Amino acid sequence: MEITTLMRPIYPELDEAIASGVIAQDPYSVYANMRRDTPICWSEQWGCWVVCRHADIAKILQDTRRFSSVGRVVNAMQKEYDVDEQQQVRPLINHYSQGLINADPPDHTRLRKLVQVAFVPRTLERLKPRVADIVDGLIANAKAAGQMEMIRDFSYPLPVTVIAELMGVPTEMHAQFKSWSGRIVEFMATPCPTLETTKRSQTALLELREYFKTVFAECRAKPAENLISDLVNVALDGDRLTEDELLSTCVTILIGGHETTTSLLTSAIQLLLTHPDQVPQLFENPAAAVEEFLRFEPPFQRILRTAIEPVPLHDQTIAAGDNVILLLGSANRDESVYPEADQLNLARRPSRHVSFGFGPHFCLGAALARLEVPIALQGIIQAFPGLQLRDASLVWHDGMIRCLESLHLSWD
Repeated sequence: MEITTLMRPIYPELDEAIASGVIAQDPYSVYANMRRDTPICWSEQWGCWVVCRHADIAKILQDTRRFSSVGRVVNAMQKEYDVDEQQQVRPLINHYSQGLINADPPDHTRLRKLVQVAFVPRTLERLKPRVADIVDGLIANAKAAGQMEMIRDFSYPLPVTVIAELMGVPTEMHAQFKSWSGRIVEFMATPCPTLETTKRSQTALLELREYFKTVFAECRAKPAENLISDLVNVALDGDRLTEDELLSTCVTILIGGHETTTSLLTSAIQLLLTHPDQVPQLFENPAAAVEEFLRFEPPFQRILRTAIEPVPLHDQTIAAGDNVILLLGSANRDESVYPEADQLNLARRPSRHVSFGFGPHFCLGAALARLEVPIALQGIIQAFPGLQLRDASLVWHDGMIRCLESLHLSWD
């Protein structure tokens, strides 16, 4: 009997870009060719399907019945690692097999109701004066130094200070938080990281979890006015977050609360300096400007889902159990949705970008980023007349979050 093998369509340009590093430095030309040539393809480099058009991505993000978030971070590892290797990283697999970002409705619905109590608008609104104070302090430090490396001196310390203070983390722990966060996200750079990378991430994750456990106990004994205490003590109709749910939530908030904003602030300043004609729009409508920065250069370039059942898409069929990468950065440049999609236009309205996701998993911390970024960008532009790039050669890091490696600035 003849056995036929299902042939998955490969798009060589994508795999070549991944292997060569081009996907980090110039993903958008690759995305444009994919949108034109193949709306869905299989990547041998990533070991999963890749979807690139806005309409398909928006539909999949809303379709929790057929595309699951459960275990999405670790599904590829469970397929690729042997039994012994899986045991070596079992704590990390267990951590990322549950929690808000790894759940589908109705579990996700329950968790989101409990967690979003701590993100009510009035709580974030109270942060505005403190954000402005931190911005002023960082600007004063840079003026005293006479120059600035944007990430080290501004884009990192602002959001990490804000999220740490929001969570009730003491100042002396901020550097340790950054170290833990950076090491944890290393394994998320590709769908199937090496075992050594995953083990390094697991070590940092376990250290962070132990820290949070101590803080949880303190908040139960003596509630305080901070985000962790709110999460520990929140109750809706007698329902509370379990210890594991608390741990998953706090790790997610820590990483998402500053890594993405660091990237967004850095790329936004770079874009303002290379598009000086757009600066007036930042002050005329800062909210619209931030949405365009998010559309044009999103920190999260891609997100993963797993097919629960066979799903036809265009002329292909995604098999049950297959992983699917959704190219958010490509969706945001889709010509069918955005006129002149490759042009930065801070006056663009409305923006239907998917940088914060779409549907049930829309980013819980989006409001926090939208609060911080306008204050920071306006403060920098006003404080430094003649601000300019000291080095036009830019190197991008392509991992879970796309970000510049550094951005050196000077001024008149």
